[in-house]
Amino acid sequence: MQSTAATPKEYIDSLPEDRQPTIRKLRSLIRKHLPKGYKEAMRWGFITYEVPLKVCPETYNGEPLMYAAIASQKRHYGVYLCGMYSIPAIQKKLVSQWKKRGTRLDMGKSCIRIASWEKCEPDLIAEAIASVPMEEFVKVYQAMHSKKK
Repeated sequence: MQSTAATPKEYIDSLPEDRQPTIRKLRSLIRKHLPKGYKEAMRWGFITYEVPLKVCPETYNGEPLMYAAIASQKRHYGVYLCGMYSIPAIQKKLVSQWKKRGTRLDMGKSCIRIASWEKCEPDLIAEAIASVPMEEFVKVYQAMHSKKK
């Protein structure tokens, strides 16, 4: 469900009433634990948390480098954690801790698909969000892309 909203508030307000509380909670969780320097924006129909172009102007697509994002999808809430995808140790820790709790983890490469807030592990998402300072994320990104050249 891609949105054309211009602001996070507009995006949340455009969602069906029953989907707004979970996105509000996810947004609040991310904003509370987001390391310094990342900026909240609307991009690709999602609420994104990104590295400003003035910090990292050379990206693969000319757009700000996305660190995280949230979106209300048709059958789930997507939490996109690019920092976790870029640094495998963070992903490994999140996966093992999530599974220890017995909560079903539905995950793609960097997307955690959450059916409802009750089936979420917010402290693990918060830890993953807080774990990568912007400078480290940029260095990892630049190292990965310098190898591809």
